Amino acid sequence: MAPTPRVLLHLCTTEEWAAAQATGERRPPSLNDQGFVHLSAPEQVHLPANRLFAGRKDMIVLHLDPESLADPVRWEPGVPGDPEAMNFPHLYGPIPLGAVTSVTPYEPDDDGRFAEWAHTDR
Repeated sequence: MAPTPRVLLHLCTTEEWAAAQATGERRPPSLNDQGFVHLSAPEQVHLPANRLFAGRKDMIVLHLDPESLADPVRWEPGVPGDPEAMNFPHLYGPIPLGAVTSVTPYEPDDDGRFAEWAHTDR
């Protein structure tokens, strides 16, 4: 992948975001299960959104400042079915609230599919 974008994105529910605000960091189950937090570049966030959360209307996108992440971010392969040679950013630690620069609702269309990210985060 090209150099790290100005912003990295993380998908979660409004309930998960409320829990993160209460504890001071976002620790999704993947951090314990896989050792990292799944992130996306703006142009790829719709891929995991559609794979994991199609039809859900409680999704939000956390916009992260990569410079504010204390733990390493590694660009690694996604899953079969993702575009060939596409790597995704994986954060090897929790997301500190101080790295979150904004939060945006991310709702699917009438068919339950998430569109490509159209915000100017790049």
